[in-house]
Amino acid sequence: MSWNSSSEFFAMGGYGLYVWGSLAVTAKCLILETFFIHRRRRAALTQLQSESVLEQELLNEKSS
Repeated sequence: MSWNSSSEFFAMGGYGLYVWGSLAVTAKCLILETFFIHRRRRAALTQLQSESVLEQELLNEKSS
């Protein structure tokens, strides 16, 4: 496709709202997914650390 101006490019032959809206929704989903993955990872690591501390305390009690 050939565009003569930037406004024609952004209009995308009359489908600009759909194209740019889809791009925005996709970008938002990718950003949110990255955020949620980071949050779940941090929660999992915190849980593993607390379980490790509890396990270590149980081992210390048994050895005493």
